Amino acid sequence: MEITLTGKKAIISGSTTGIGYAIAKGLAESGASVLVNGRNEKRVTEAVERLKKEVPGAEVYGFAADLSHTEGVSQLIAYCPEADILVNNLGIFEPKPFFEITDEDWEQYFQVNVMSAVRLSRHYAQGMVKKGWGRILFNASVTAGFISGEMVHYGATKTALLGLSRGLAESVADRGVTVNAFIPGPTLTERTDDFMRRNFAESGKTFEEAEKETFQTYLPTSLLKRFIKPKEVADLVVFLASEQASAITGAALRVDGGIVRSIL
Repeated sequence: MEITLTGKKAIISGSTTGIGYAIAKGLAESGASVLVNGRNEKRVTEAVERLKKEVPGAEVYGFAADLSHTEGVSQLIAYCPEADILVNNLGIFEPKPFFEITDEDWEQYFQVNVMSAVRLSRHYAQGMVKKGWGRILFNASVTAGFISGEMVHYGATKTALLGLSRGLAESVADRGVTVNAFIPGPTLTERTDDFMRRNFAESGKTFEEAEKETFQTYLPTSLLKRFIKPKEVADLVVFLASEQASAITGAALRVDGGIVRSIL
């Protein structure tokens, strides 16, 4: 199956590293013009330059803006008023005991993880409906359905994204626009890799040994028994953004290595 997205314009929030960057690269490889976003101008520029090297001939743009605020979203919209593909990938997370999560923490998590997606989707979905074609995607997490006691605030925002995704799909039904959520499991992003190497450095274990121990001890339900690669998540997103996925909407699709012990 060959996926061609030539002529399509894609915006990926939070895409200078990790899953977001892999998605931007995958979409660019399929012919879409991509807009990379992050808060830091330097990191955005570096990501754009890296993408252009890794995908020769790709049409890549960058725009630095803090999308957790209405001002940042407005700036991005002014720079790029229309899009065919919107991937709401922006998100923050940090383990924190429930009784230590402040009102300010809750507000920050909802502004970054949820409201950035609400504001972007509200704008770009209207243009997609007018054109009769569009793809909107939300990065949820297995935490959305199995909220950890250590990250209640993060899990709650990811559950909210599942509701947002389904509700928006209902709102744009029968207009050529599909809306879906993708649910990654434990993924080997730069942050995860750094965490693993730092925490196992003193033990003298190799990364492979540390990974095996991590899954045996903390993630035993994984059928994959390893971290998911960002590209493996991106491959699903690229498919969902394609014409071939036109019958898939209102869904939440897992790419979690089988860590969730549920058929549905």
